[in-house]
Amino acid sequence: MNAVADHDITAGLAGPVLGDGDFQFLRAFVYEHCGIALSEQKRQLVQGRLVRRLRALGMKHFGAYCELLRTDPDSELGELASAISTNVTAFFREVHHFEALADEMLPRWLDTRRRECDRLRIWSAGCSSGEEPYSLAMVLAEALDRCGRKVDAKILATDLSPAALATARKGVYPIDRIEGVSEERRRRWFLRGEGEYAGLACVHPRLRELTTILPLNLLHEWPMQGPFDAIFCRNVVIYFDQPTKQKLFSRFAQLLSAGGPLFLGHSESMHGLSDDFELIGRTIYRKKTA
Repeated sequence: MNAVADHDITAGLAGPVLGDGDFQFLRAFVYEHCGIALSEQKRQLVQGRLVRRLRALGMKHFGAYCELLRTDPDSELGELASAISTNVTAFFREVHHFEALADEMLPRWLDTRRRECDRLRIWSAGCSSGEEPYSLAMVLAEALDRCGRKVDAKILATDLSPAALATARKGVYPIDRIEGVSEERRRRWFLRGEGEYAGLACVHPRLRELTTILPLNLLHEWPMQGPFDAIFCRNVVIYFDQPTKQKLFSRFAQLLSAGGPLFLGHSESMHGLSDDFELIGRTIYRKKTA
């Protein structure tokens, strides 16, 4: 019995069921294109999350969805990755990272770069819906104001999820999403919505100017040349297996400037996975200098 027929039979009142053949295809596809290893225990989770995607596409069974991935993988890859991963983010999440950047790193970098129009680049790899890069933009803008010099400073924010990128580009959030931002920063860096936009807050135009938001699959080719002064890749590699992590850390090292920091998520570690970095703080790693 083929996979499509299997799904036609099992798709009833409870909705389409993810059979063996389709699940094995999805496991292989997700690993190849997203670096995420799905165990057999994840079948029900994958089924539950992708059922909503099937409904959005007007599909009645997983066989049709798998066929879409076979014939036009690029069109659906971002939506698939977004569906099977947990997108949890917040402004100034893991605040100690932003404190290290604001109190130690940015002042040091700006103090040593006294040429006019010098260059400073930070990459938010896996930016989700934009809270992380806009938090970085606040810290960067404040440091530039204190510096008092013209600096060519930019934040690159990338993600695979089209929905997350659309929210990030819009830069509009419910008021309760900015509760983790200090009162001073809320007044300075957000515009409160009125009328039909009541209950919403929009990031300040200056934060938008500092931030470039682009789609990027971390497992594919990277168009950026670098170097980056810092890279934030938090709560992303938790989904990857060890070989994929090793390759990714090596690629990050190639794009970081000497001594540049790589920030990971609170449950992530580079232990035993890279000789290019050394631990300097809570999930903060520094690229070793020769």
